[in-house]
Amino acid sequence: MVSIVQNVAIDCADAYELARFWSAVTGCPPHPQCRPGDRETPVVLAEGPVLYFNQVPEPKTIKNRIHLCLRPTTSREEEVERLLNLGATLVTDRRTPGGAGWAVLADPEGNEFCVLRSESDHAAMSS
Repeated sequence: MVSIVQNVAIDCADAYELARFWSAVTGCPPHPQCRPGDRETPVVLAEGPVLYFNQVPEPKTIKNRIHLCLRPTTSREEEVERLLNLGATLVTDRRTPGGAGWAVLADPEGNEFCVLRSESDHAAMSS
């Protein structure tokens, strides 16, 4: 017997607005019955678990102990730029001059996540 990961719960101050940000990141819409002001808003991904945004009263105070790692379909650099334009902030740049590494960003509520190299980035480094 095993357990299946149903969702990743993300505590936040504004569930609907943070779900809208992550909807833009993933290209998957918030649940159609959710509205601004809802305390819980899921984003159902095409593959993998649901991102479940849950409004809580306390603010984020420390680094996440668990975070999402994104592998873009475009280049890592293009995706980092797109996410910054959506409202993310750069936390730590772990990219190397040779093209390896990743970028650590934070969503509008300060939850850290990583942007990894894309498959095309990997292929370019291998050739």
